[in-house]
Amino acid sequence: MKQTVITNGKVWSGVKTEVESVEILIEGHQIIDVAKKVNRREDSIIIDANGSWVTPGIIDVHTHLGVYAQDVGKAGHDFNEITKPCTPEVRAIDGIDPSDSGFFDARKAGVTTVQVLPGSANVIGGETCVIKTTGRSVDEMIVKAPSAMKAALGENPKSVHGAKGKMPVTRMGVAAVLRQELMHAQDYGDRKAKGEVSMRDLGMEQLLPVLKGELPMRIHAHRADDILTAIRIAKEFSIEITIEHVTEGHLVEKELLESDFRFTIGPTFSARSKQELANKSWDTVKGFANAGVPFTITTDHPVIPIEHLVTTAGYARKHGIDEHTLLKAITVYAAEHLHLEHRVGSIESGKEADVVIWSGHPLAIDTVVEQTIINGEAVYTR
Repeated sequence: MKQTVITNGKVWSGVKTEVESVEILIEGHQIIDVAKKVNRREDSIIIDANGSWVTPGIIDVHTHLGVYAQDVGKAGHDFNEITKPCTPEVRAIDGIDPSDSGFFDARKAGVTTVQVLPGSANVIGGETCVIKTTGRSVDEMIVKAPSAMKAALGENPKSVHGAKGKMPVTRMGVAAVLRQELMHAQDYGDRKAKGEVSMRDLGMEQLLPVLKGELPMRIHAHRADDILTAIRIAKEFSIEITIEHVTEGHLVEKELLESDFRFTIGPTFSARSKQELANKSWDTVKGFANAGVPFTITTDHPVIPIEHLVTTAGYARKHGIDEHTLLKAITVYAAEHLHLEHRVGSIESGKEADVVIWSGHPLAIDTVVEQTIINGEAVYTR
């Protein structure tokens, strides 16, 4: 089995705050050892990082990579099945185009793992998945499928379906549609347990793991009232949720910090393109960071191109946020958000060999990626 040793780098492992002068031993797809001097073979491939920074692979927990393909216009828009307000039966994995140029952009920017979600046009949009950013087929890229069920509150489902004169037209309607679909799934589960289901329903089957606590629901919510509605519904049905975007999170910070849910913030680097983003502020990131609450940062690619995930984290430093916290937001905390901390997110023995070598500090604006390694293979070299 091929053995690779990365040496002479300034290693930020995600495990410790400080940068260390250690070697990284990789065999096959795995990190085998991280030590001052690893036990290498004579035939080991040596990567001399020569004073460069070395970090875990970067993770974006909320993207539409592959299902909203670049360069091809409407032909690449496979992220919203808008034929009805709830489509829990669809799966993002079935719409991903591995040839989307966004995957190359991701690798070039050190992004090794992404979660791909259906869009937010529907109240329930379908199953999400987690993939690596390299591979000839989706099946080669899969890390976890499904990884969650996507839902959305607020303007998006209102505008898409309300414009057709169909429910939901209001925020009340959006919440009601979500509740009703979850109740339908509860009833379906009860009938199934009694052996009374003669014909299976794919949407209901895919919602049952959410109700059983086996699969989280990722709820798109920008405005403070929508964020609190998401929390309210989660408590009503005793389901695990993450709240995605949290644009006005700083306005209800106390409630969020007490909720014990996880949050994805962003894309804060974007324009205020709609009413829901009027109060967009770096205060949300700052509030979570100051409170010591884990959070993640997203580009929502292609809203912000995937290559600017690290740019966004770097820009947040201007607002007095600790750089260690920001690096963890796109590595360690992101892996935890996806329940994949046992596989990715840090440089540790036993983890998958996703490693990035940078020309300088990863959050510095003039730093570039020298090499991106995914599953022990160099997938981008400058």
